[in-house]
Amino acid sequence: MKFLIVDDHAVLRTGLTALLRQARPLDVVLEASNGREGLEVARLHPDLDAIFLDLEMPGMHGMPAIEQFGRQHPNLPVIVLSSSENPVDARRALAAGALGYIPKSSSSKNILSALQLVLQGCVYVPPLVLGSTPTAPETTAASKAPAADPQLTDRQIEVLRLIERGLSNKEIGLALNLSEKTVKVHVTGIFRALNVVTRTQAASEARTAGLV
Repeated sequence: MKFLIVDDHAVLRTGLTALLRQARPLDVVLEASNGREGLEVARLHPDLDAIFLDLEMPGMHGMPAIEQFGRQHPNLPVIVLSSSENPVDARRALAAGALGYIPKSSSSKNILSALQLVLQGCVYVPPLVLGSTPTAPETTAASKAPAADPQLTDRQIEVLRLIERGLSNKEIGLALNLSEKTVKVHVTGIFRALNVVTRTQAASEARTAGLV
């Protein structure tokens, strides 16, 4: 697999690169020092599997960078790796389209576990968000209503129906004769369209919207 780390701190990039290469020796890890450079690297490497993105960087940073990656690479998972442990920042990042939020204080094990969850088509929500109470006007992606008319493809609806039945990505791939990676791309698109962050929420919103 191929990953991109976007962070203006070289020490952080080096450390995360070393962690990924130690845990996943066959993977390729690319680096960029800011959002604009990261977008260019992503353009040159359309086969990226995930991006680690810092919130605080010079130039394009934070939420605008998440949204820009989402527009230019809608099927590419963005994982925020931030020094901020403020639940508001985490909720905003998830609402902007990130599929994971990892505090930089997290252990190596937690970082790798979060990555694995995202690669499986899930969303990693840190305990600091799960254990906090949102205050207006900030809301989590999970608490926001989906679009009135979610734009899903026929294939995404097929995948959504199997998610609602509780099937894993691997089981969905076998049922629809798709690769697991392709299923993950569809799951990511479904989450964005329904504005949710978990499979349970996707199934619930699908039932509410009459999609399954």
